[in-house]
Amino acid sequence: MEITRLQPAGLVRSPAFSHVAVVPPGATTIYVGGQDGVDETGALVSGDVAEQSVRAMENARVALEAAGATLADVVQWSVLLVADADLNAAYGAIAPLLAGPGAPPLVIAARVAGLGVPGALIEVSAIAAVLRD
Repeated sequence: MEITRLQPAGLVRSPAFSHVAVVPPGATTIYVGGQDGVDETGALVSGDVAEQSVRAMENARVALEAAGATLADVVQWSVLLVADADLNAAYGAIAPLLAGPGAPPLVIAARVAGLGVPGALIEVSAIAAVLRD
């Protein structure tokens, strides 16, 4: 049993994302809610989008590990960036963390007017799947 990530012919090929993921029956699905670039007290780590991006991914990692998963188990990432945030800086900071083993995960990205945490520039959420032994 394995999770299959596909980049079908006829769709753009990207090293950054796949288009389809197939999770076999019996896998445990884990949903991670939106994680911002905040510390354990809820304070923003900085006003820099790259630093917030790295911390948001670190928060997602902590959440995944609490549920018995890792970043490599993520099937799909959702990334929300405030409209005027530097996309290249954000993705440059987290691209190595988004990639999983083999084919990359699915990625949803959107620019938004604002996020729930004042001053937050990025929010990430994830869907992961862990195969049973």
